[in-house]
Amino acid sequence: MTITVTTARERMELAKDAARSVGLLEDATKADALRAIATALEANAAEIVAANADDVARGRDGGISDGLLDRLRLDETRVRALASAVRDVAELPDPVGRVLDERILPNGVGLQKVAVPFGVVGSIYEARPNVTVDIAALALRSGNAVVLRGGTAAQSSNAALVAVMRGALQERGIDPEAIQTLDDLGRDGADALMQARGLVDVLVPRGSAELIETVVTRSSVPVIETGAGIVHIVLDSTAPLEWAQQIVVNAKAQRPSVCNAVETVLVLADAAERLVPPVGTALHDAGVTIHGDDAVRALLPGVVPATDEDWATEHMSLDLSMRVVADLDEALAHIRRYSTHHTESIITTDDANAERFLAEVDSAVVMANASTRFTDGGEFGFGAEVGISTQKLHARGPMGLPELTSTKWLARGSGQIRP
Repeated sequence: MTITVTTARERMELAKDAARSVGLLEDATKADALRAIATALEANAAEIVAANADDVARGRDGGISDGLLDRLRLDETRVRALASAVRDVAELPDPVGRVLDERILPNGVGLQKVAVPFGVVGSIYEARPNVTVDIAALALRSGNAVVLRGGTAAQSSNAALVAVMRGALQERGIDPEAIQTLDDLGRDGADALMQARGLVDVLVPRGSAELIETVVTRSSVPVIETGAGIVHIVLDSTAPLEWAQQIVVNAKAQRPSVCNAVETVLVLADAAERLVPPVGTALHDAGVTIHGDDAVRALLPGVVPATDEDWATEHMSLDLSMRVVADLDEALAHIRRYSTHHTESIITTDDANAERFLAEVDSAVVMANASTRFTDGGEFGFGAEVGISTQKLHARGPMGLPELTSTKWLARGSGQIRP
């Protein structure tokens, strides 16, 4: 199904109109609509992959990084995974209508605080066609319409995905204008979305630190800030070698282009001789280039000298920064200075150090003895995620259905007036 209107404002007005009917849909109707979308994605996988191949070819010719190419690429397996995630969202409890507070005032007025949809959710993101499906599914399940600006790099992929989802909604008798894309309008579409206060209720950027900063500083629409992932793992004095090797390699090499991949490993000095050589060798075997300080380079061959810039870099590639620190205090100080407050983990068998790390590190997700790759809405049981919020107001960490709702108070009286 094609989009025929030509201006961003017209599309956002249609989304706002659609939000009224979508917000009133019953739980079962919303779930059935998502199942229909999942089936349609699978049925149209070949067309989606063909459209994506155009984007990948343009991206490769345009010189975009391998990390972004990986995020951009769709094959039939990834399309099936998108459909599976949509079905998972369909099975989640309806977040709308939850009673969050309830009381009866002394005058007999009954009060309820209930969860309600935002209305229209906007998102600006880069080269991530999976986000097109994830955010649309979560928005619809929580009773919201959605306006998407996924960038020119994924324009063909996003157009194909949006067309499939809109067609599935129309077949179910649901207003397809609840899903809008502004990709074809280029930067004008992004600018219009950022200035759509009154039409769009909340805006969620996903992508590079530069993109997120641009949206946060230029938007008149309220923004939920998702952050870049300068993610740390600390190898404590008691870190078991097997855990250290497996967790660090998994956190870096399983999918290096994503925001929950580790970027810096800090090794306590009294464990450096024991851990740096075997962990570094395991990383090298996985194709990782290590940017190390002098202490790391003295223990491990083939290490690139680290610069101050490396500690503040989200590599999004098979590059990793490694530093030896005196103790846990220095590790925590390093994290305070360079962290983007996304995810940090410590590998240790010392319960006191684990609990101190969990308590003192100020990030959206803090772990002990687990890979940072678990910071993900699907892994957390949300079915999919809107993004990983690194701010502290409204939402923090992986954002699922509850984070796409607001609240309102319902008052039921019997003629009471205020004296």
